Amino acid sequence: MDQSLITRMREYLDAGLAMDVETLDELYDPSFENIRTDEAGQVVTITKEQFMLHFRAMRDQGKQVGDPVDDVRFLATVVRGDQGTVIMHREQQGVPVRYCFVWQRAGGRWTTLLHELSFERDITPLIAAIEAARAGTA
Repeated sequence: MDQSLITRMREYLDAGLAMDVETLDELYDPSFENIRTDEAGQVVTITKEQFMLHFRAMRDQGKQVGDPVDDVRFLATVVRGDQGTVIMHREQQGVPVRYCFVWQRAGGRWTTLLHELSFERDITPLIAAIEAARAGTA
């Protein structure tokens, strides 16, 4: 396991829990995409811009994002050239969720998050929320 990737992941998770929007904005690469899929085969893609709008709105409303990350387990890391991948597992409301994060390295350190792939039980509520947000802005 590449400990430097694990350390960077913990920094990312801590920034999310603290609603440190400025740090999150720096950590997400401009081309960042989160692809989420579930057991039914539903898929949704979320861009950096969408994430940042959501985080800023939550912060402005005094809300927090996510649950504590005490249950996070890092299962594997892979480094290939200037990219590093972290496979992570956790439970959300008793349901296992698996993640694959891809980081960019520059200047000898992990700089920005390029991709997040999430495998969840059911993303139907997420899809409904995205569609409702789109309808509200159309």
